[in-house]
Formats: sequence, structure tokens, C-alpha cells
Amino acid sequence: MNFTALNISKETLEALKDMKFTKMTPIQEKAIPMLMDGVDLIGQADTGTGKTAAFAIPTIEALKADTKEIQALVLCPTRELCCQVAEQFTELLKYHKDYKCIPIYGGQKIEIQIKAIKDQPQIIVGTPGRVLDHMKRGSLRLRSVRTVVLDEADKMLEMGFRDDIESILKIIKDKEQMMLFSATMQNDILQLAKKYQRKSQHINLKKEQKQELKIEQIYYKVETDLKIEAIKRLLIFHQVKSALIFCNTRLQVDKMYDVLKDNGFSAAKLHGELKQNMRDTVMRSFRNSETKILIATDIAARGIDVDDIEAVINYNLPRDSQDYVHRIGRTGRAGKSGLAISIVNSKEIRDLTRIATQYNFTLKEKAIPAIAALGVASLIGLQNILTDSTLSKKAGKKQLKIIKDLQAEIKDDNNVLKNYLSNLAKSKNNFLGALGGV
Repeated sequence: MNFTALNISKETLEALKDMKFTKMTPIQEKAIPMLMDGVDLIGQADTGTGKTAAFAIPTIEALKADTKEIQALVLCPTRELCCQVAEQFTELLKYHKDYKCIPIYGGQKIEIQIKAIKDQPQIIVGTPGRVLDHMKRGSLRLRSVRTVVLDEADKMLEMGFRDDIESILKIIKDKEQMMLFSATMQNDILQLAKKYQRKSQHINLKKEQKQELKIEQIYYKVETDLKIEAIKRLLIFHQVKSALIFCNTRLQVDKMYDVLKDNGFSAAKLHGELKQNMRDTVMRSFRNSETKILIATDIAARGIDVDDIEAVINYNLPRDSQDYVHRIGRTGRAGKSGLAISIVNSKEIRDLTRIATQYNFTLKEKAIPAIAALGVASLIGLQNILTDSTLSKKAGKKQLKIIKDLQAEIKDDNNVLKNYLSNLAKSKNNFLGALGGV
């Protein structure tokens, strides 16, 4: 169904057109008409399914021009998701000249946010802790809020925000509509819904999404001390243009980043120790494809909403099997196919098998490819790989210059190709990784 079939304002339709949103996703098609009728809703769907627009459009359409006070509050678990949701609201409000949306979250100077709140926005998107902080300070008044949205409610509860959420909801007594979106539907989610919603309707798209999963899952058995070298080679071998690499600790993220950066890959890192302005810069660069590889911990990566990630790589397996599902779900989104790669040592294979059995996943084991097995049929093919790879522009140009120098010495392109690959195989510190005879 197209958005034009909905009874929404021409301003919102124009904004959707600019965003190139024409046909609704399943969650939008089911949720928007119900929300436009004013019902309370529990929506069970993952990120990457269009759920932000599913609650943003009805929220915008319910705004009243007769007040300059805050009319809608959206709560998100992380600052990254908070910023992304606020950004989509702002895009949808492009032609609604009288309405504004701002994000408020921890890590940003509170004085900046107080100034933005005084500019009279109608929609606030915030993390529970910072919203409650503003309310206690008296800088945020929610007396006119009619619409409340809990986005990724399960993650907010996992992160210990339940008391903050309930404190906020108890103050917003006159709300007319509450929307709750969650990937999972645990008892504490249902208890929260029962306590604060009125005769809520339930939409569950989880089963449909599992059928639509288009993620090839493969694993490589590599001893721990060779994992980074393996990843270097696989990034080139699989010819991915964008990748998200997950590590379990900040130290692992830092080490992976240093090695990849030193080898000329276009990489950035994201973990809890980075200051907020740096995290914002990193995410902007990755979202705009200026950075091709993002290395992150699970906590820092929550809320990353990027549709064009071609591959997710697990440097090590997460401690919780549900986190594995969340990780691989960052690729293969919006109907596209994706690639999930796990680099496992002999001890981790048992855990990977358990996860595959639990979720009925099909996993394929492969061997780390030899440099000669890059599958390059011609010198032009190699040059294209280097140009489109996850190497930085500087590193890619360096390799292309090496090829050009070889061409000056060797006239036959096939021999240039063999010579180049042979030299890489002999080098101990090349960007493809030195893995001995593999």
C-alpha cells in the first residue's frame, strides 16, 4: 500500500516523497491506520523494518497548532537511537513549518538542551535518564503531552531504565495515546503495557521477518592470535564496501582499530569510553559511507540504524545468544541480502553450534582463502576490487600505484596480476593478512 492511500496531510506526504518513501513496509501498513484512529498499540518488530516512521507519522498528524508546548514524548534506550529517531522526525516535519523536534540525551551539555527546549519544540525524543533529569530541574514540562512512545522498550528495561520510565509516565497523566515498540515481548514489557496503556492492540511481525531473513551466515575457524589477520583478508576477499565488526570489550575494539587503520583500511571505532561528540562524528561518517568499517562493542552499537551494511563480522561471539541475533540483524535489512561472518577458535565452535540450533540458523564453515584465491580474473578486476574495497582512498591508491609500476616493467597484464599476488603472499605485513600457507 502506498502512503497516498492514508488520510495524512499534504505536508507529510511531500516530506515522504523527498525521503523517497512511497510504499509502506508491513509494520507501517498495519500500525499507521490503527494509530491514526487513536488506539494504544504494542508493536513487535525489529529495527530496520520502518517502525520509526510507523509511529512518527501518526504522532505528527496528531499535533495541534493551538499550543506551543510539548505534545509528544518519545523515549529511546541510547543516545545514538535517540538522535536517529529525532532526525527522521525532523525530515518528516520538513513542510510543517510550525512544528519542531529535538533530541535530549546524556553526554551532551545540559545547557545546550535547555536552550533548545526554550525554542518551544512540540516533540521531544530522549533517553529516560536525561528526560527525568530535565523534569527534576524544571527545564522540561510535559503537562501538554498527549502522545507517548516507548521505542525499543525491551532494551530500555534491559539497561535498567524501568524506574525512570515509570517516574515519567506517572507524571504524564493526561496522555491520550501510548505506543510501545519492542523486538521481544517479555513479562515485564506486558506488565508495563497493562499498567499504562488502555485496551492496547498488539501487532506481531516477528514470524514474518524470520521468513524474510536474507543473511548468509558463515564461520571461519581461526586461532585467537590470527583472528585480526583473518579479518583483514576476508574484508578484501568478500569485496564488501561496508562492514560492522563486533568485539566484546573496549580493548579489543581499540586493538582491531589500530591494526586496520595501520594497514590502510577505512575504519572507525565506537565504544562507551568515547565522548558523545566523537560518537556522533563517527556515526555520521559511517552513515554517510565516508568510513567503511565500524568496530564496536554491543553496548555502543545499540541503536545503530544503517540500512546499507553489507557484512557483520563477529571478532568473537557475544556472551548472550540473543545478542548474536541482534548483531547479524544489522545486515540484510530492508529486503536486501546480507553476510554474517563469525571468526571462531576451537573453543567457540560449540557456542556457535548451540546458537544455530536454538534459532534454527543454517551455518556454513569455510576456510580462510589463499591470496591467490581472490577470484580475480583480470588485472582490471583487481583494480576494481581495490577501488571499491574497505581500504581507505590513500591505501587503495598506494596499491594501484604498485600495479602501475609493475605494468611499466611487465607488459603482459596476466603476468602483472600473478606478480602482484605473489608479492602479497610473500609479504608478512600486507593488508590482506599474513596467515602463512592459507
